[in-house]
Amino acid sequence: MVVDGELQANFAVNNELINDFFPFSLLSDQSANTLIFPSLSAGNIAYKLVKEMGDREAIGPVLLGMKKPVHVLQIGSSVREILNMITLGVVDVQNRK
Repeated sequence: MVVDGELQANFAVNNELINDFFPFSLLSDQSANTLIFPSLSAGNIAYKLVKEMGDREAIGPVLLGMKKPVHVLQIGSSVREILNMITLGVVDVQNRK
């Protein structure tokens, strides 16, 4: 896992920007594949935008920091989205044992 600290979203997903401004970044030759947001509202807005505008698969939202696991399915989730969330749930349970 490559972790490169806090980045503005445009730098995290745009290789040209990150190479121009942060050539020393661990992500200089690749784009981020996981984005973390400070609140559920911010994450939900970005999740919906990325899902609608991008050609990449969005998995989530994933809630962290709860006493017990929470896995959320969005209204209108596809079979693939449901299977992705089930997979995350199984891995979560396995890691808690």
